[in-house]
Amino acid sequence: MILPVIAYGDPVLRKVGEEITKDYPGLQDLIANMFETMHNALGVGLAAPQIGKSIRLFVIETKPFTEREENDEDEDEFSPEEREQLANFRKVFINAKVIEEEGKEWVFNEGCLSIPKIREDVLRKPKIHIQYYDENFNFFDETYEGLAARVIQHEFDHIEGKLFTDRISPLRRRLLQGKLTDISKGKVKIGYKMRFPSR
Repeated sequence: MILPVIAYGDPVLRKVGEEITKDYPGLQDLIANMFETMHNALGVGLAAPQIGKSIRLFVIETKPFTEREENDEDEDEFSPEEREQLANFRKVFINAKVIEEEGKEWVFNEGCLSIPKIREDVLRKPKIHIQYYDENFNFFDETYEGLAARVIQHEFDHIEGKLFTDRISPLRRRLLQGKLTDISKGKVKIGYKMRFPSR
């Protein structure tokens, strides 16, 4: 089932998500619905706060990065190893904890399904150490690098009540304020279902 994506300005996007247990009601259906919602919106990640649930859950599937790149006539920006990782990277993260972020910060142009039509360059560290549970509540302690790490960091921010716009300069945020206000009021044309706080 495709769920409406919560738009910028809704208080749920600013709440720190609560941990859940394997007995969380309807968990498997919720995960399936989140993947379906993400695919419908052409996203690569979706966190539970973005569909109105303040819990520590997010899903990721990075295959669209490689599909977009394959249709691009420019030189391939991914190594064969990274391309393979991104093409097969589909995961559920429950009760995630980022243990460490390492390396020299690098810039990537990020967007967000909750903040449509806005993209900004965001600095993040290239390597993360993360602990989490999957959809079957198997525990993982893993390290990720590059674009996979970037998407994880973006979605992890959501369960911490943060948005990518928090990571840009105060000047850029001021310049975007009009567009952000329009999004919160539903004054934006998008190709997927959304729920706006000011409607």
